[in-house]
Amino acid sequence: MDTAELQLIDAHCHVNFSAYRDELDDVIERATDDHIGLVVVGSQSSTSRRAVECAERYDNVWAVIGLHPLHLFEQEVDESEEKGGELVHFRSRAEVFDPNFYGSLIDRSPKVVGIGECGLDFYHVPTDIDPLVFRSRQEELFRLQVDLAFERGLALMIHTRNAADGSTDVHGDVLRILNDCRTDGRMPRGDVHCFSGTTAEAESYLDLGLYLSFTGNVTYKPRKVSPNSEETLHDVIRSVPLERMIVETDAPYLTPVPHRGEKNEPAYVRFVADKIAEIKGLEPDEVYRRTLKNTRDLFVI
Repeated sequence: MDTAELQLIDAHCHVNFSAYRDELDDVIERATDDHIGLVVVGSQSSTSRRAVECAERYDNVWAVIGLHPLHLFEQEVDESEEKGGELVHFRSRAEVFDPNFYGSLIDRSPKVVGIGECGLDFYHVPTDIDPLVFRSRQEELFRLQVDLAFERGLALMIHTRNAADGSTDVHGDVLRILNDCRTDGRMPRGDVHCFSGTTAEAESYLDLGLYLSFTGNVTYKPRKVSPNSEETLHDVIRSVPLERMIVETDAPYLTPVPHRGEKNEPAYVRFVADKIAEIKGLEPDEVYRRTLKNTRDLFVI
């Protein structure tokens, strides 16, 4: 399709995952028919390679490649809540970040527009790893990918997830690392994927020049963004300038209402944009136009 006809871009989806093995073409066709583009995101070497292969097949698809902190260690992962009731259970394999491999994917295709998703994840903690080693290796991995994004002039896609009991400060740790990069003059452009922090944390990311990305959970019943704050995600969305927002599905996870309970897909990103328009008291077309521009600017597409 002519990408000038796009109305929205799903800035973060995983149609390269095995959940779409038998329906990839259909899923992309439904998004294309609805004038929606896709940024397909890798989580390790195999899915990063598949993201590039997918981007090379379709005009309205681009790829982000990298190593998710989840895949630093071998562990059982259960994401049943995130998929709206459908069980997502798999065993991650331990993988070492190889900058030469990811560099080769960048050299292979101009459709590679970002590095990630990378960052810190304190929700999934292997039971047999020392907590200090766990955190230090995640931080080392994140810094390596920040450097790669900066050196290759690509966007950085940032993952942030706190422990289930709220005992960690993932945004504080990520912001500390990013501020170190800014001090060193090595801060890439980027976005915080599936943002669910406080208004104060949002302002700190905006101060670094980053975009904030919102997904299907904006359509759910508002919940507090922090045990120490009365703010809900809707409150945070009202505070974030539209000029710094992008929209995503994170498919197959976080399926928006009215499709919650089904497998998510990029065509559903329109429900995210519509809900943001409702929350901010704007016309949907205004949210479509601005988030499309923001996504194009971020990924240079």
